[in-house]
Order: sequence, then structure tokens, then C-alpha cells
Amino acid sequence: MEMSQDRFAELVEQAFDALPEDLTGLLENVVLLIEDDAPDDDPTLLGLYDGVPVTERTSAYGGVLPDRITIYRNPTLAICDVEDDVVEEVGITVAHEIAHYFGIDDDRLHELGYA
Repeated sequence: MEMSQDRFAELVEQAFDALPEDLTGLLENVVLLIEDDAPDDDPTLLGLYDGVPVTERTSAYGGVLPDRITIYRNPTLAICDVEDDVVEEVGITVAHEIAHYFGIDDDRLHELGYA
């Protein structure tokens, strides 16, 4: 499937905005990014959380660069046939990576349907 970078970014923003504000309002020191391609060592990766989950932060946590949540456009588009598929996959991926920020692991996300 093909989709412009701008349209994909709109869908990522919509997925984020669709999450409960009670949840997204708790995010601190984290940025949401979009890149075209996943890392070479995992080219099918749809998203990545890179940071220190809030469950692992101690009183020494401070003065650090923001955590990063990255959503990868091309791997997402590669597994989708139509825009509705992209909407669904982006929604799952955004929620999945934000869950990692809160310290929720892949096993639990799978149980919840976000893996």
C-alpha cells in the first residue's frame, strides 16, 4: 500500500488523540516520532519505545533527553492493503509503544490485544 508521509502522520496523530486523555496526560518527557524505515536489524518493526519506563525511574531520573516513541511508516504500509488497515495498525502500534512507556511488557500487551 502507498500513502504519503503527511497522511501517515495524520493517522498517527489521530491514533494518539483517540487514546484517553487520562492516559496521555500522564506522559512526561517523551516524544512521538515517525520514521520511514525501521532499523536495519529489524526491518519489519512497526514501532519502538526507547527510554526508561516510568516503572523503572528512580529519584535519580532527571536531566535526561526525552524518551522516544517511533512509528515506522514503510513496514506498516507493507502489511496493509487499504487505509482502514493502516488506521487499525497505527492505532495498535501507538497504544503498544505508549504502554511500554508505562512499563507494560509484550506478554501483557498480547493478552490485551495490542501485540
